[in-house]
Amino acid sequence: MIFTELYQELVNSTEIIRALTANISQDDAQVKPAPETWSILEVICHLYDEEREDFREHLDFILHRQNKEWHEIDPQSWVVSRKYNEQNFIEMQMKFFDERRKSLDWLIDQSGADWDTTYTSEYGSVPAGEMFAAWVAHDNLHIRQLVELKRFHIEKVTQPYAIGYAGDW
Repeated sequence: MIFTELYQELVNSTEIIRALTANISQDDAQVKPAPETWSILEVICHLYDEEREDFREHLDFILHRQNKEWHEIDPQSWVVSRKYNEQNFIEMQMKFFDERRKSLDWLIDQSGADWDTTYTSEYGSVPAGEMFAAWVAHDNLHIRQLVELKRFHIEKVTQPYAIGYAGDW
């Protein structure tokens, strides 16, 4: 694992997320293409909670708090229980980007960490390097989701004009 590359991926993905969520109205942020899918607002709320309660927190457990109990998370249920789609989009964007800045600042201090350090709990064992790599991959997953949501929005706002000339989706 190359720390600097993974760190830069998080920096880059932050800017990609910023661009994908720029200039979106509250109403547009709440649109769900289908009942079982997420809105842009729900993605941002999820990223915010994951930033605070999952990746940075759990990586800190692995590296620095081996004697502490790993806390359980339930990101799927949070979408409903925390009423993600009712939140203020601009506020949630600001909160996410603030937490990401905190994470990036914290990560710089971890650059020399032993990435093979492993935390074992009732939920299993995970090395620090795997948690960091999963954090980067998690961003990629939600960037893909945001791109698909942006495409849905573009299809809607370009009506009555078709966008098929752009190529197969």
